Amino acid sequence: MPPILNAQSLSKRFGAKPLFENVSFTINDGDRIGLIGPNGAGKSTLMKILAGEEDTDSGEVAIRKRARVGYVTQNSEFAPGLSVRAVLEHALAAAHVPDAEREQRLREMIGRAGFTDEHAEAAKLSGGWRKRLAIVEAVVTQPDVLLLDEPTNHLDLGGIHWLEELLQQAPFASVIVSHDRYFLEAVANETMELSRVYAEGLLRVKGKYSKFLEERELYLAAQSKQQDALRNKVKTEIEWLRRGPKARTTKSKARIDKAHEMIGQLADVNERTRTSTAAIDFAATDRQTKRLVELDGVSCRLGDRTILDNLDFVITAGMRLGLVGPNGSGKTTLLKLLTGELESTSGAIKRAQMLRTVYFSQNREIDTSLTLRKALSPEGDSVVFNGRQVHVASWAARFLFTGEQLNQPVERLSGGERARVLIARLMLQPADLLLMDEPTNDLDIPTLEILEESLLEYPGALVLVTHDRYMLDRVSNVVLGLDGKGASERFADFAQWEEWMLERDGDLSEEMLSLGPKASETKKSSPPTKKKLSYLDQRDWDTIEERVEKAEARLNAAHDKLDDPAIATDPAALQKALDEQAAAQEAADVLYARWAELAEKAG
Repeated sequence: MPPILNAQSLSKRFGAKPLFENVSFTINDGDRIGLIGPNGAGKSTLMKILAGEEDTDSGEVAIRKRARVGYVTQNSEFAPGLSVRAVLEHALAAAHVPDAEREQRLREMIGRAGFTDEHAEAAKLSGGWRKRLAIVEAVVTQPDVLLLDEPTNHLDLGGIHWLEELLQQAPFASVIVSHDRYFLEAVANETMELSRVYAEGLLRVKGKYSKFLEERELYLAAQSKQQDALRNKVKTEIEWLRRGPKARTTKSKARIDKAHEMIGQLADVNERTRTSTAAIDFAATDRQTKRLVELDGVSCRLGDRTILDNLDFVITAGMRLGLVGPNGSGKTTLLKLLTGELESTSGAIKRAQMLRTVYFSQNREIDTSLTLRKALSPEGDSVVFNGRQVHVASWAARFLFTGEQLNQPVERLSGGERARVLIARLMLQPADLLLMDEPTNDLDIPTLEILEESLLEYPGALVLVTHDRYMLDRVSNVVLGLDGKGASERFADFAQWEEWMLERDGDLSEEMLSLGPKASETKKSSPPTKKKLSYLDQRDWDTIEERVEKAEARLNAAHDKLDDPAIATDPAALQKALDEQAAAQEAADVLYARWAELAEKAG
């Protein structure tokens, strides 16, 4: 069967700099492609092109006859007044679904997505539930391929689990732009990175995200060796050219032409492979106070809902607190209580004297009509960072912005680039307490890794709200879990909180789903069940045997290479084969140790 989508030689640029050039790939039945790449590489633009909402500068996208393409954008908004049901009815009508099928499809999808009130107004749902509705709106039409641009943004952990299961069991192909590394590992059966660092403009690898990381390292290592070889050849040719050869013979002329060609080729490779990372470094004050914020019996009610009930908690210097819970459980409300933007209904919040708090809001409040220059430096052409003056151009470069972008309006920046602007502004404010509400939304994976390192090194106190489970696991040293009904509990890590939710309510995803519109009207009747493995451990356990088999196959292949006489007599090839054997052995040992650990836990 022909591909569902066939993209050939796609190029797109905004201004002088191209986003991508001559990119080609296909999407076939059964593909679940995780699309990653640096901020500004053109991932969202590429998705719009595939969805038919944006034109290319060159190249074309061919769609299989009668194939249906579904598309979910980053921002899920709905017209005022439309109910959940009305949104889905309009989608079914627009897709020309026969009347006889519509009601069954609609009820099935509403139930599977966890909506308990089909008449709730779509525009008034929380961000996570609007995202669910946008996904259901696309899925209900039964597309052949579903394009999802950052679908985990605003979803709570239960919503992410729901989406993982939906995509794993779906009959349609999918292309998913995401920065959530656990999500990519669970869902994608191929990973494709859009980046100018690759000769073809992208690198596509079959297998899980972890397999992609391995293959990318091998690709980049091979590319680096080729670059070194080309650099040496160019050096030789330049020395020959400096001796002033005369193009009197055909042979000399051909060599001169070839030398200039190689010089140009090396310049292109150097430009393409030149990479940089954002320099993120949050500054703390010199405060020596140990207890920064004390919450004593704090309760908070919004309308008829109890968000927090009798919370006792102390935030101390150096604490990296991960705040977790379903959508609507009160995470953002608690951050606003800490900043003083909201007042508690009862109880007391005691803050250290002259406490300096910096707040990163998930709403990303920024005037998009400002130029990048004004957004980064409102007071002039420089900023003051760590007591020294830095020119705005240098400050912008620290966050991977070019001089050409300084006079462009912020509205032309991608979501990840806007996030970097806000992080740049926060870094200019030394803080005792750093509050971050969903800072990972729209950030690319390299920037996420830099942000994680910065938060790990930050000496002040941190309260972090994020649905990026990898970041929570890596950064937080304390977890405060909220259940959405006022209760809260302190945990050592994220896995403990998951087990707590499972023990209390039987099934984590069902507990999360029960927090939809008018969830208070529904009751859970199933008895609680205890799981010996956490969600993340269970995921590892389900795939460990397959991964061990692959590790053994890799190790056997490495041994076979060492037995090859051609490799044994080639010093460079022999060293490479020995390195591969050592790496394969180490990977196998790690997996066997993990297998034993999980087997013991599973009992």
